[in-house]
Amino acid sequence: MTKQQKLAILGFGVLALGGCNTDMWRQPKQEPLDESEFYADGASNRPLVPGTIARGHLREDDAYFVGAVNGKWLDGFPAGIKLDHALLERGQERFNIYCTPCHGRLGDGQGMIAQRGYTLKRPVGNYHTDRLRKMPVGHFYDVITNGYGAMFSYASRIEPQDRWAIVAYIRALQLSRNASPSDLRPDELQGLSSMTNDSKTRLAQK
Repeated sequence: MTKQQKLAILGFGVLALGGCNTDMWRQPKQEPLDESEFYADGASNRPLVPGTIARGHLREDDAYFVGAVNGKWLDGFPAGIKLDHALLERGQERFNIYCTPCHGRLGDGQGMIAQRGYTLKRPVGNYHTDRLRKMPVGHFYDVITNGYGAMFSYASRIEPQDRWAIVAYIRALQLSRNASPSDLRPDELQGLSSMTNDSKTRLAQK
């Protein structure tokens, strides 16, 4: 390497080092939730522009995402919900996680929070009262979404599909408490009778 080449490389290095500085990443900036002295509301986070919708959050189906159509709660489940065993299992799982602390596993309003002396002006909801048995399914979806009384919204914790699963399980709890043999198909009634006879046999053997 010639002396001229060495000088050229050295000169380029000096120029490169001169261009390196930390101004870009050390410049004044606002972190999320920082207090701002620039904006009148004092918040650094800016609200969404009115009318904008985040990608994947266009929710035009009021029946599915609101639980109501034209301001009236749904009496039945929306078209996107398939009422089957898998949905009830999912609903039971989500119900046991989010609802039982207050409402209890039976939905009778006797969860541990209620039993441990949580004082409320209105008692925890008992799903087996006449009022709530007659309530449209859209009401329960709305309560999960927006809260009710002392109950806060679970919209950030429970996705719409799981809210409907919980509502389906609530209906199953209500039905189980007030079911009668006439609600069963003949084959289901026969199977129940067989189970009852087997239970009697086991008891006799003891």
